[in-house]
Formats: sequence, structure tokens, C-alpha cells
Amino acid sequence: MTRLLVEFGMGTSLRRGDYTQAAVRGVKDALWHNSINLAELFGFEKTDMQIRVDIGVQQPDQVDVEEVLKVFPYGAATVTVHHGGLDIARPEGEGNPTIMANVALTVGFDMERADG
Repeated sequence: MTRLLVEFGMGTSLRRGDYTQAAVRGVKDALWHNSINLAELFGFEKTDMQIRVDIGVQQPDQVDVEEVLKVFPYGAATVTVHHGGLDIARPEGEGNPTIMANVALTVGFDMERADG
């Protein structure tokens, strides 16, 4: 894959303590930051788009990757969840923490290099 674009996002779950919700919101945040029509620019179909999704949260095993994949309307996405992000305890110390997920989307296509 030739990397053409990297976009970043951040998502939260403010009250529910839901790592998947935070991850999905982070992916949507990253997607909504760009409107570059890469497929058309390089003569590809949108379905040819390859998307690498890296998500950082404090409890990676709590992210439902299948729910994250549902965000993408086209392209072949792969999701990897890493330890990262941030959990913020409630001031009163009770209940679910506020969860922050960090997301990086790398988008590219199978392309031949011009320099051989």
C-alpha cells in the first residue's frame, strides 16, 4: 500500500464508560476532517481504498472492532487497537471514567512507484 493520507481524530465516552463508543467517535472525527477525493484523484474506485485504523485506549480489549468497521462506507479497513488514550476519573471518584480514544487513519492504494 502506498500511503497517501493520514488523518487524526479523538473521541470520548463521557458517562457510559464505553470504549467502543469512544473509538467510533474518534474514527468519525478523523473521517469528518477531510473531504479529499483520493480515489477519483488517482483513478481508483472508492472500494479500492485501503484504510489502516490505529486506535489508542486504556483498555484495548474493550473495543468491539466490528462496530468500528461499520463506520466505513467503502474501502478495506483494518483496525488495530493499542494501549493509549486516557481515562479520566470522575471528581467524586464514583462511576465510569470519561474515556478518550485517539485515532489515526492511514489511507492508501496499491500503486506502482514512479521511481521503480
